[in-house]
Amino acid sequence: MAMPTSTANWHWKNKNVTSWAKEWFQRELTAIVIEGTEGNVAISSVRIDEGDVELGQRKSKLITIYDIQIRIDWQGATSDGTDVTGKLSIPEVSHEITLDKLSDYVYNWTLDTTSSPAVNALFTFVKTRLPAALEAKFAEFPAALIDTHGKDLTVSGDPSRTGTPAPSIDAVAATAASASTTVPKSAPVKQSQINTSSVVKEATFMAAADDLFGLFTDERRIPSWTRAPAQSAAQADTEYSLFGGGVKGKYVSLTPGKEIVQTWALQSPTWPSEHFAILTTTFEQSSDSTKVRFTLDGVPKGMEDEITRNLEGYYIHGLKSIGYVQVIPYTRPLSSSTRSRTGTSSKSTSSASSAATALGIAVIVLVAAFTIPYLSVSPITLRSPAK
Repeated sequence: MAMPTSTANWHWKNKNVTSWAKEWFQRELTAIVIEGTEGNVAISSVRIDEGDVELGQRKSKLITIYDIQIRIDWQGATSDGTDVTGKLSIPEVSHEITLDKLSDYVYNWTLDTTSSPAVNALFTFVKTRLPAALEAKFAEFPAALIDTHGKDLTVSGDPSRTGTPAPSIDAVAATAASASTTVPKSAPVKQSQINTSSVVKEATFMAAADDLFGLFTDERRIPSWTRAPAQSAAQADTEYSLFGGGVKGKYVSLTPGKEIVQTWALQSPTWPSEHFAILTTTFEQSSDSTKVRFTLDGVPKGMEDEITRNLEGYYIHGLKSIGYVQVIPYTRPLSSSTRSRTGTSSKSTSSASSAATALGIAVIVLVAAFTIPYLSVSPITLRSPAK
C-alpha cells in the first residue's frame, strides 16, 4: 500500500545539488556589469572551491542548506581606457547569511593591475558598487534552488507523478490566468483564508526621526543599509521594492518623521502567494534618540519567528551596520548605599518609636517614685495641749 502523501512529505529527505549551484552562480554572476564615471567592471569567472549545497525536506517544508566559498575574477576599464583586473574572495555565502541575516558577507579584494590614480578610482568604485549587485543575486538563489529541485523531494498525491514542484511566480500567474478563462465572472473564486498573527519589534537609535524616516523611504539612501537595489517613490499608492526584490509592497500612507504604513510581502517560497501583510513603522523622538517600532500585521501562522529574525536582521542590523548606534534600555539596579539608606531609615523610625515609648515609661516611673512615699506615710495625730 502506498504511503499517504502527508506522511511521505513529513520525513527528512536531502538532495545534494552542489554541481547545479556551481553552474547557477557561474551563469548569474558573470551576467553582472556595473558602470560609472570611473569606468566599467564585469565578472569574468566564478569558482566554488569549498562547501556544499543541499535541498532538504522536513515536516512537509523545503529547506535550503548551503555554505559555500566563492572566488571571483573581475575585469574592467578605467575612464581613460586602462585595463584593470582583480580578484574577490567571499569566504561564506550561506542560508544563515542570506536568509537569517545572522552575520554580514565578508569581501576580500585583490587588485592585480599596477596602481595609478585612475586605477585606484576604479578599484574603489568596484568595492563600493559590486557587493550590492552580488547580494541581489545571492538573495535570488534560495528561490531558484527550490523552484528547480523542490519537485524531487515533495511527493504528490497523484500516483502518476513523482514530485510536485514549488510554484514559481510565473507559474502562479499563468495558473491564475488560465483559471480566469474557465470560471464565470458571476462566480468569482474565493481565496483561501490564511490564519495570521502580528509581529512587533522595537529599537532605539541615537538619530533624529526625520533622518530615520528618510533612510526607510528615500530611494537613494535605502541601499546604504539594505546593501541591495531598491525602488521607492515615497508616495501613497505607489509600489516599492527592497533588498533587490526580496520585499515588495505598496505605500498606504506616509507622515514624515512620524509614521509609514505599507503593504508588505516577502518574496519567498514559504510566504503565501498574493498575500500581503501591513507594516506600520512609527518614530517616537526624544531629546537624544528615536524609538522605531515595527508592527507587522497579517503574518501567516507559523512564520512569526522567521519574520521576527528578518526584521531584526534586515532592518535593525542593517541600520547598525552603517553606524547608527542602537540604544539598549538599562535599568539601574538598587545600589548597596540605597539599600543601606532604606534600611537605616526603617531602623531610625523604629528607634524613634522605641525611644518615645521608653521616655513615657520613664516619666511614669519618676512620678511614681515621688508620689508613692507621700501616699504611704502614716497620718499625723494632733494631740491636745497638756493641761
